[in-house]
Amino acid sequence: MRRRLLTTLFLAASLPAMADAPAAPADFKTSVLRLNSTVQAWNAGQPWEKAHPSSHRALAAIIAPQQVITTAEMVADATYLEFESPDGTRFAQAKVLSVDYEANLALLGPASAEAGAKLFANTTPLEISPPPSIGASLDIYQIEDNGVALRTSGTLQSIDVSSTFLPGHNFLTFMVKASMQSAASSYTVPVLVRGQLAGLLSSYNSKDQICEVCATDIIARFIKAASHAPYTGFPSLGVAVAFTEDPLFRQWLKLPDDQGGIYISAVRKGSAAQAAGIKKGDVLLAFDGHQIDRRGYYQHPQYGSLGWGHLTRGEHAVGDVVTLALMRDGHPLEVQATLTREEEESRLVPNYTFDTAPNYLVKGGFIFQELTLPMLQAFGEDWNARAPLNLLDVYQNPEKYRDRAERIVFLSGVIPTPATVGYESLRNLIVRKVNGQDIRRLKGLIAAFNSNLGELHSIEFDDEKFTIYLDEASSAAVDNQLLQRGIPHLSRAE
Repeated sequence: MRRRLLTTLFLAASLPAMADAPAAPADFKTSVLRLNSTVQAWNAGQPWEKAHPSSHRALAAIIAPQQVITTAEMVADATYLEFESPDGTRFAQAKVLSVDYEANLALLGPASAEAGAKLFANTTPLEISPPPSIGASLDIYQIEDNGVALRTSGTLQSIDVSSTFLPGHNFLTFMVKASMQSAASSYTVPVLVRGQLAGLLSSYNSKDQICEVCATDIIARFIKAASHAPYTGFPSLGVAVAFTEDPLFRQWLKLPDDQGGIYISAVRKGSAAQAAGIKKGDVLLAFDGHQIDRRGYYQHPQYGSLGWGHLTRGEHAVGDVVTLALMRDGHPLEVQATLTREEEESRLVPNYTFDTAPNYLVKGGFIFQELTLPMLQAFGEDWNARAPLNLLDVYQNPEKYRDRAERIVFLSGVIPTPATVGYESLRNLIVRKVNGQDIRRLKGLIAAFNSNLGELHSIEFDDEKFTIYLDEASSAAVDNQLLQRGIPHLSRAE
């Protein structure tokens, strides 16, 4: 499973509907389109094939001529996207104009200008609302299959910086108290305030009746960034932090009782923080003059107490220069950092691989892959407790492995064949060397095997400190059989 499951009432057809919601204004339907998505991800265990397809239906908001906005979750691994008019009479194939999986936002347009002109005729784009205040009344809109538009009013109860799609990528999120009901096309729906777009619903907790809504500020920044090519996305400072609430920890850090601050536990290689000279062990006290408390919060002028991450990802753009107040070994220090975007390609363990086929090699029945977060998530909802400890350690402590590899190549499984007799139970082992060559990514693994054709291959693993041997003649015969039995390709290394 690549993501947190949405606990949505309207995604569960077996659940009964709540009390009828009031009808939406008639003109609302001129500002939205249904979005139908066919999604098919790659199979984590058998990377040469895709998993079974699934479909989602959502309500997307029109924000500009022939442009709509929805969540990135709707387009992730999509094989086909389709616009549909609210009355279900007109259709047009859709395409992604810009997508940010970290912020969970996507901008779409028609694949054909001619079909788009017909579909978008007589539509009215929604304006982006000013950021609402806590206590404001927000309207959540749905459209039934019969074309009836429904409005659910809710109250903006609180505002947080949290993840709505990808773990570890936190953005400003509205927590709206509302009692939703089951309706069609409600995988994600627009949220309005006084007729203007305030956000997009990303999930709904039916027990607590809390809607998580991607905030106005983030939507506005995404649209602005998407209007310029190439899309630069949201910036990152590139640090991991820990709170400083523990008195003994604070004493060790030489922090006075009246001083806030968060401990920098890691600095990503190549990040804005590293370029600015920030080091592991520093304490971040303030960001552009905003004091950060010992739990990582600062005071936003409108929203009140917010997580400090919003200062980077919600208040600034790539290329902005920020001033950071630090404490190092008990002494104050001020540095300036130029914010950059952390490209997923630069990660040792990518957080997501949407729309990208996985790299793999099948050799004699051994299946080798590059480690990614979706592979860890394939171990189930409690993947961070159920996944193998050695693979979790790589994900949680990449700095330990950064100098030795660009990607972590591991043995993900074994197909029982004459070449793998006795090795059938091996899996989830990190490959260190093949035929004496250090393995830095899957391309190197393939090259190491090819350099020793006709001989006995040696495969050294990191975890168990042992070596296995694979006969080339036997594995070549097995590979031919696997191709005949239906595996289309034995390797992919892009």
